[in-house]
Amino acid sequence: MLKQVKIVVERHDDGYVAYPLGLRGVVVGEGDTYDEALADVTSAIQFHIETFGPAVLREEPTVLEAYITETAVPV
Repeated sequence: MLKQVKIVVERHDDGYVAYPLGLRGVVVGEGDTYDEALADVTSAIQFHIETFGPAVLREEPTVLEAYITETAVPV
């Protein structure tokens, strides 16, 4: 069975970081390219499920969409 997982991929000066939405626990992938980061986080998700079981996949509430925005905060 395949489960679709939404992934956030961030580009930084030194490469890419990717992480899933809607999983219990912390899962992160990284790479020099977008594709490397996506492959790394996919592998990390598979390992996370194998280690902790399918309960890490949140059934409710499902992430329907994800938005990236900005806000200003005083510093």
